[in-house]
Amino acid sequence: MRSPFLLLLAAAALLFSGCSSKQYFEPEQTYSASQVTSAYGSKIVDLSRDGATLENGQYIGKRGVQRINLGEGYRFLSESSAYVLAGNAEGKLKIINKGSGKVIRTVDLEVPIVSASIHSGTVAYILNNNAFGIYRISGDKKVMENRSEITYAIDTRAASPMFIDSLVIMPMLDGKLVVMDSRDPVDAKVIYLSSDKIFNNVIYLSRMGDTLVAATPKKLITVGVDGQMEYRANISDVAVSGSSIYLFTKEGEVIKLNRMLEELAKKKFKYAHFAASTAFGGKVYALDQQGSLIVLSSDLKKYKIYDIGEVKSPVFISGAKLYKDGKIVNLSKLSY
Repeated sequence: MRSPFLLLLAAAALLFSGCSSKQYFEPEQTYSASQVTSAYGSKIVDLSRDGATLENGQYIGKRGVQRINLGEGYRFLSESSAYVLAGNAEGKLKIINKGSGKVIRTVDLEVPIVSASIHSGTVAYILNNNAFGIYRISGDKKVMENRSEITYAIDTRAASPMFIDSLVIMPMLDGKLVVMDSRDPVDAKVIYLSSDKIFNNVIYLSRMGDTLVAATPKKLITVGVDGQMEYRANISDVAVSGSSIYLFTKEGEVIKLNRMLEELAKKKFKYAHFAASTAFGGKVYALDQQGSLIVLSSDLKKYKIYDIGEVKSPVFISGAKLYKDGKIVNLSKLSY
């Protein structure tokens, strides 16, 4: 009879051999992107859907690295042409004037802020207890705050609230969108994406003309004149370019869809795990965790792979630039 110790040792060996057999995306040929790479002197320590917080306290927004310092313990949430929003672990929301770099308000929301957006002096926010609210700078007052269903675990890629004129769309942590008028937020419309109990928050929210595009980790939807369409997948990320939607899956697939969510093209990169992705200018970009940057044609028929090094810290794409481990890669200069 085998001793319990030997059986335990055998089980451990099987366990560790299984862990060590994890497979990675290994392209046959890669190219250098050093000619379109520069440095920016810091590294990313936190991500939001709209930007990234740097180790030196500054942030990356839609126009790249900004010199405003958010303050110790604060993370970048979002910005407008006039203001920057930052939050900390104690639930304090800091509103910074972009012109002067000075804090004009510090609002105590008491619960850590998952995401927030600002438009015409009105802030829409979502807290990590799935409460959502509206705060107005003018008058320094909270217009409303309500709470949706309790969530127990969320995906860290939380979408930010979106303003369409006076309407605000709240991407909730329990798989739904709450649509309301920010001027009179009494009546609200609810759009349901998914009813999964965990990791069901809205991770992507944008517009494609008159069509709303939103996703949870398991479902992509469009809402427009043709009604609500849905597409199920294990979603890593979503990008919209022109009249096309590009879906990046956890199985290493890049899928091109139209607004009806009909498949137009698909390309799979075996074992790829995407850390960042985007689409613009007739090209599609997907960065694998091991450092393979895939540049595809818009029809997904042609592609070229660049080696930019293993991903060691969070990665963010702003416009045509990819910010990774203290370096900037100018994506628009890369071809397929």
